[in-house]
Amino acid sequence: MKILYDHQIFEFQIFGGISRYFDDLISFFSNCTDITPILSLKYTNNHYIKINNASYRTKKLTNFDNFICSKNFKGKWFLYNFFKNTNLIKDHYSENQKNTIKLIEKADFDIFHPTYFNDYFLSHLNKKPFVITIYDMIYELYPEYFADNKKVIEQKKKLIEKASAVIAISENTRQDILKIYGKNYENKVKVVYLSHSSNFLNYKELNHKLPDKYILFVGVRNNYKNFINFIKAMSEIIKIDKELKIICTGGGKFTKDELALFNELNLSSSIFQYSVNDNILYHFYNKATAFVFPSLYEGFGIPVLEAFAAGCPAILSNSSSLPEVGGDAAEYFDPASVSSIKESIKKVIYNDTIKNKLKNDGFERLKQFTLTQTALGTKKIYESIIKS
Repeated sequence: MKILYDHQIFEFQIFGGISRYFDDLISFFSNCTDITPILSLKYTNNHYIKINNASYRTKKLTNFDNFICSKNFKGKWFLYNFFKNTNLIKDHYSENQKNTIKLIEKADFDIFHPTYFNDYFLSHLNKKPFVITIYDMIYELYPEYFADNKKVIEQKKKLIEKASAVIAISENTRQDILKIYGKNYENKVKVVYLSHSSNFLNYKELNHKLPDKYILFVGVRNNYKNFINFIKAMSEIIKIDKELKIICTGGGKFTKDELALFNELNLSSSIFQYSVNDNILYHFYNKATAFVFPSLYEGFGIPVLEAFAAGCPAILSNSSSLPEVGGDAAEYFDPASVSSIKESIKKVIYNDTIKNKLKNDGFERLKQFTLTQTALGTKKIYESIIKS
């Protein structure tokens, strides 16, 4: 059984859950005897592809691109985005799509699995089946947060309609798909959970000096991620506990508005931001007093598994898929209530018995989300399509 994967997600993600998901799947299937993954990608700057030593490893994008992404200096991302939009890199990326179309039209595969929602391939498939993975329904449920929501929604809808099977990464996401697009897709949409990446545990030594006591926030901080309510809750705790700090990883440097808010809440000397890769991120979880995930909506929530793997107590929003993933191994709060967030954090961080229980429960919960389970669940869907 041959499965063709396309280039899409590996073009616009250097780091990210979706590209890591596909890289993990392809790596797993590369070691199977009854399934052959084919990746159409020719040029990329994606971190997971670069570090993988499997046979599908592809060309580096450009010498400049690889140099700039391995260095840290003022103005780095301004330069990166400028050069990314030059014709040289655009030409490289257009080669990716040309190569994908060429492989589709060659038809030497059994199933096509695109990595994102661009529907460029539909006119080239010639009745070959395809599977689409839906990661969340955030564009449909919170369209006001996304400038390109109409285009993405339109393409997702079309692909869900035409796909032979739809993979939802949680039951919550599956229910959202059926709620929005109708119960007639009930037999088509199947749940296959994401997994914790083993690469996350191949951590390097930490060179950062971290506070003795801090709460960890991971990822982007805008709109539905509910960062402001989290910060307000933390400010009330830090008023009493001056030793407690906040560390944010990812999401870019703090904005002027964020810095103004920190100043207003007297948090400026208590909050820090770092940009780190997975190898270093493990330590940030491992040394944290707790991890807090206040998001209003998640299709799955990979950071929850990362916290479990690193032995970090997880304190989560009780919305969307997070209780489904966290189960009994996390403490929950109402994300719309600053008071609820505050009380849940205090309940965990000042009680060693609860902290230790959450750590141990997290290790156990993690066993339900392995790459083997994700890959075999995906393979089962592929096989059902071929048999039909």
